[in-house]
Amino acid sequence: MDTLLNIHAFIATAQSGSFSAAGRRLGVAPSVITKRISRLEDQMRTKLFIRSTRQLALTEVGERYLPRYQAIVREVDEALAGAEAAAEQVEGHLRIKAPTTVTVAFLSSILSDFQEENPNVTLDIALIDRSVNPAEEGYDLALGALPATYPNVIDEPLCPYPRLLCAAESYLERRGVPVHPRDLVNHNCLTFNAIGSTWSFDSPRGPVNVEVHSSFSANDTQILHDLACRGRGIAVVASYIARDSIASGRLVQLLPDYPVAELWLKALVPQSKARKPTVRALLKWLRSRMQPVPPWDRMC
Repeated sequence: MDTLLNIHAFIATAQSGSFSAAGRRLGVAPSVITKRISRLEDQMRTKLFIRSTRQLALTEVGERYLPRYQAIVREVDEALAGAEAAAEQVEGHLRIKAPTTVTVAFLSSILSDFQEENPNVTLDIALIDRSVNPAEEGYDLALGALPATYPNVIDEPLCPYPRLLCAAESYLERRGVPVHPRDLVNHNCLTFNAIGSTWSFDSPRGPVNVEVHSSFSANDTQILHDLACRGRGIAVVASYIARDSIASGRLVQLLPDYPVAELWLKALVPQSKARKPTVRALLKWLRSRMQPVPPWDRMC
């Protein structure tokens, strides 16, 4: 590296015609330029400049080596630029955790489009509905809507993930319509394993948490939606899943004055992976497909 600095000093001096001009060009003192050229001359065991009080001129050896050193510097600069470009290329393998239902419905096509746009990327998608620490379980990125956070893992919010409380009319005719979240303790509730049996609601007076009786639990909300449509109980279901069933009358939205606490679909990224160009590119892609309008609202 010192030799390369010495060569840069030699080239700058030859092109500018003085040590002081070369120093200004390279941002160092003229004395530094003089020392670097002297070291290069010592390495070459010959003089590169004829020094006098009036002028600074190249020796015959200096004239012969100037174009060779310029070619070397250009080659080094090109190699460094190529290495930097290679480091920024979107390529390689990504291992991603994603929730089942929303991935089947929306994320699979978003991730597939990302790969089509970046053909040098390979993807390994694991459908898992529990919260995952991607740093511990070897994922480059974990997608999900659960509120869990982990040390040394960055949360990247992508879009709101609204949910609704709903049931079939046939169930409500048998068991009655709840008018407050606390009424749910007397109902059959269909629960999502990752959330558990503690349901949270918003109210004008603050959050309301209710421990419900789980008559059926599953790790897939589509199953809970289907059971609710069959009159098996009350379920908390993602809005995009329940929307059509509510519009058709298969389901009824409950407790509109006590909305289910909002979740956010987010990406969890290990800090050790956050600067990886392919991870950054995928996060940018996900944000562009989920903001400002979530994918399920674009289809309405």
